[in-house]
Order: sequence, then C-alpha cells, then structure tokens
Amino acid sequence: MHDVRTVRTPSMLRLAAASLAGTAIEFYDFFVYGTAAALVLGPLFFPTFSPLAGTLAAFATFGVGFVARPLGSVLFGHIGDRRGRRPVLVASLLLTGGSTVAVGCVPAYDAIGVAAPLLLLVLRFLQGLGLGGEWGGAVLLTAEHAPAERRGLWSSFPQIGPAVGFLLANGVVLGLAATLTDAQFAAWGWRVPFWVAGVLAVAGLWLRSSLVESPHFLEIDRHARVPLAEVVRDHWRLVLLTAGALAVGYAVFYAVTTWSLAYATERLGVSRGVMLACVMAAVVVKGALTPVAAHLGDRLGRRPMCLAGCAATALWMFPMVALLATGEPLLMFLGCLGAMLAFITMFAVIAAYLPELYEPRVRCTGAAVGYNLGGVLGGALTPIVATALAEQGGRVPWGVGAYLTAVALLSLACFARLPETRPVGVPVAEPAME
Repeated sequence: MHDVRTVRTPSMLRLAAASLAGTAIEFYDFFVYGTAAALVLGPLFFPTFSPLAGTLAAFATFGVGFVARPLGSVLFGHIGDRRGRRPVLVASLLLTGGSTVAVGCVPAYDAIGVAAPLLLLVLRFLQGLGLGGEWGGAVLLTAEHAPAERRGLWSSFPQIGPAVGFLLANGVVLGLAATLTDAQFAAWGWRVPFWVAGVLAVAGLWLRSSLVESPHFLEIDRHARVPLAEVVRDHWRLVLLTAGALAVGYAVFYAVTTWSLAYATERLGVSRGVMLACVMAAVVVKGALTPVAAHLGDRLGRRPMCLAGCAATALWMFPMVALLATGEPLLMFLGCLGAMLAFITMFAVIAAYLPELYEPRVRCTGAAVGYNLGGVLGGALTPIVATALAEQGGRVPWGVGAYLTAVALLSLACFARLPETRPVGVPVAEPAME
C-alpha cells in the first residue's frame, strides 16, 4: 500500500506546483481566446455581421471549445484510466498549446474569406479537446498522491491554475492595449498572446517531465477495458448530477470574465483597460482565497461548502448586474468580487470532491466527463445567452441576473442530491511543507 509519509515531503509540493503550472498554462490558452472573442474577433472574422451578431458569432466559436471538452475528457479519460494519469498531462498540454499558437496565425476574413472563421472553429475545438483532458489528469495526480486529511487543500493547487491563467492572458492583453493603438491591436497585437502560448507550453512540459505516476492508479488490480462504458452503465446518474451541480460555477465565472468585458466595453462605453483591471482584481482575490476555502472543505466537508456557494451565488446575481451597470470601476469590481467569492466557495473543494465520488478504475473518465459536461451547460451558453438578454433589456441587464440565478438554483438542487465524501475518522493535521 502507498505510504502516506511519502506525500508529506517536498515532492508533494513539487507535484502540486507542477499541476498548478500546467493548469495555468492550459487555461491561459483557453482564456486568451475568450478575451479576444469579447474584444476583437467579431469584426475580424465576421465582418459581414452587425456588431452584436459578430460578437455573438465570436462567442459561438468560444462555446465550441466547451462542446469539445467532454469529448476530450472521454479520450484522455480513457488514457488516464488505462495507461495512467501522467501521460494525459503531456498529451493534453501539447494539443492545447499547439492549437492556441495556430489561432494566432490564422489570417482574418478579409484575407481568406470564409476559411478564416472555419479554421478558427477547428482550432477552438482542438483547444477544448486538450483542456478536457488536462483537468482530470492534473487533479487526479495531485488528489491521489495527497494524504486523506489534507486532500482538499493539496487538490486545490490545480484549481488555482485557472485564476493564474486568466491573469496571464488578460495581463498580456492589458499590456498590449496600453501600448498599442486600437488599429495596431486589431491588425496584429491580438495575435501576440496566442504566440506566447508556445513558450508557456514548452515551460509546462519541462515542469511535468519529472512527475511520477499516481499511487492509486498503480494499485488498481484490473483496469477498466472501456472506462466510458462502465461510467455510463454504473454511474450515469452521478455524472448528470455533477454536471448540473457544476454548471453554476462555469456560468458565473464566464459571465464575469468574458461576457462582462463585452457588455462594459460595447454597451457602457467603459474602456478595455478599466474593465480588464476590475475583473483581474477580482480574480486575484479569488485565486488567493482558493486554498483557504479548500482548507475549510477539509474541516467542514465538501458538500456544505458547495451548498453555501450555490446559495450565495443565487443571492448575489441581481446585485452583481446592478453594480456592473453603473459603469463605475469600484462598483463593477465589487460586483465581480462577490461573484468570484461565491464561485470559489464551491470550486475550491471540487478537485477533491469529484475524484472521491468515483472508484479509482473509472475515476479519470467519470470525474472529467462530469466536470466538463458542467462546462457545456454553464460555460458554453452563458456568454451567448447573457449577451442576447442584455441587448433586450435596458441599462441594467436584469435578464442576465435572472438567468444566472436560475442556474444557481438548478446547481443547488443537484448538490443537495450528492453525498458527502470527506474522509471521516482521519485527524486533520497541518500539511508538512518543509
């Protein structure tokens, strides 16, 4: 059996750091597309559309990445359950990084016509395919090495990755927006963040080259022949419940980080730099508090944290859209911050919660499919639905608040049906980081 003492060493820190770095890089790739879709892709790749229709079309290609993520979780989940968690981390990083760099090389519509948006669609699909495998591999490798009494805390490190990736993506965009004219940014500046992904991918591969395989995987006596078939046959209710439960997290996160950018710049006339700064400040707080919320999950349980996060989200969505509609930077920041705090109350513990719900032989497939189906339900549609609802209302997009509240209540009902998984009878000790 695996010796718990081996995870209470600097190797556990290296493993958590490598997982965090990898998820940060892959989410950088994913988020930089979302930011570009909100700011420039509409007029560049859909110039024959109206401004609103162009933004909606750009968000539709953004949504394709979410549709691909469950497929990626099936593909890479099969590899993870049959061959190990470690190979998934390398393959998914190569796929996501390569497709992101390629997006930065696609000519605009005025150069190659309809082939431009079609190429964008294909590359966005490949991005989503890679990211669909990344989360399961990174989280499982960390969670399955971690001591039971601190699994929530250690597993939260990969969950910090999306915040870091978002800050990297938008930091690069913000720097370019501050140094380039609008014409320069539209002509070539928007491509630079995509090219940076190539450098980050190489760094991520170097960090992951020394990772060791999960002890839980090595202890499996009989590996599932077709993991997806077992998940569908034996765990389909669990997959649907976890997908519905996680939908609110995706909906809130992408409403704040993607839709709000387009809404503030196009409807309210807020500058790109100001709105990006508001969102980035809220994401910084969210990333910093992730381990704190995960630590509470180790003490209080996974399910209570998720229920509390859903309830807080349902209560905050109408105040959030009202604060955004003011166009005042401080108030917009407060609106985004409240949403991010509710979000992280749930998602800080998800990295421990989902793996604990599934048996090890199908864990990579089951956890990843549930997680990424939640992305389709909550993330793929939210920028499109929110943009359309905001266009139909007045200055305050109450329809967006109603939509997000409804998603939160749906997720609350799903979490209420899930069991608690926090190990009982295990003393909670401080993690050894020396």
